Amino acid sequence: MTPTERHLAQLIEAQGPISVATLMSVVLGHPQHGYYSVQRPFGRTGDFVTAPEVSQIFGELIGLWCVQAWLDMGKPARFNFVELGPGRGTLMADMLRAARQVSPEFVEAACLRLVETSHRLREEQQARIAKTATWYDRFADVPAAPTLLVANEFFDALPIHQYVKVEQGWAERRVAMEPATSGERFSWVHTATPDLPVPVQRGAAKAGDIVEVCPSGCAIVAEIAQTISAHGGAALLIDYGYTRPGFGDTLQAVREHSYHPVLKHLGTADVTAHVNFGDLGAAAKNEGARVFPILSQGTFLKRMGIEQRCRILTAGKPDHVVDSVTSAVERLIAPEEMGTLFKVLAIADEKNWVPAAFENAE
Repeated sequence: MTPTERHLAQLIEAQGPISVATLMSVVLGHPQHGYYSVQRPFGRTGDFVTAPEVSQIFGELIGLWCVQAWLDMGKPARFNFVELGPGRGTLMADMLRAARQVSPEFVEAACLRLVETSHRLREEQQARIAKTATWYDRFADVPAAPTLLVANEFFDALPIHQYVKVEQGWAERRVAMEPATSGERFSWVHTATPDLPVPVQRGAAKAGDIVEVCPSGCAIVAEIAQTISAHGGAALLIDYGYTRPGFGDTLQAVREHSYHPVLKHLGTADVTAHVNFGDLGAAAKNEGARVFPILSQGTFLKRMGIEQRCRILTAGKPDHVVDSVTSAVERLIAPEEMGTLFKVLAIADEKNWVPAAFENAE
């Protein structure tokens, strides 16, 4: 039994079956045993590869997007440059390098604010980013100011609740302990709750259908939108997910670049769920921010010039360099790779400007 499993077993013995949200919070975020505190998830030697690890072009284009947004905001002399969940710091390092090449003034004006709860990852970020930064456990703790914010594969790791349609109505999907003789440690159970906060658009649900909600994600986006609406700025949220509500179980675990049973070896695999971008956009609109039509990652990167950048980087280079750069770009934009599953949501203040790549979004 892993340390995380022992902690979860004690929790279940004390209070009964736990929600999926509690499971994710403990597995990923426990200060001593949590996945992001103990494991080394990122990169080819870890459990998964994120877009910044695939190609530096990804971070460079996001950095250029931020520079253009800063210009459109009126070039504030000081602003918060925020990243949620910076991982190893690869994306921020690439963004700052690209920004410095086209606008040193942008980098000079940026107050780097990194939202990260893992102290081990904070150390990696500090080693990789050649600029003074301040770290926070929550976005709510970041000082109010004009803000440019980027979040790449952050919202997929936030705790979700799962609700299951049963004959009597709706029940919450929870995790229980199995008897010691069963050979399994944990199992799924359904717990009926009279005041279950199930979303209202679920009238067509059939028995067995699963609905997922992420209250913490919507709450964080509401905080971001409040800051942007009050002080100016924009946010770019990139993750895998969907734009319209539906039914289905998207909870998944990944270990060593392969899917892993969610309830096995808890604490040693990453546990995530697909992001409901429709809910995030609605949360931002409710706080007075402008929300632009959601783009696929492939469309966004193409509009930002990734194909032209690829041609420039490979011009006159040996075949192995051309193949390496081209295959990485294809992984980012191809529909069968990351291009369609990953979505991009832009949020901006109410001033009369449109973020780059979203000018003709529909």
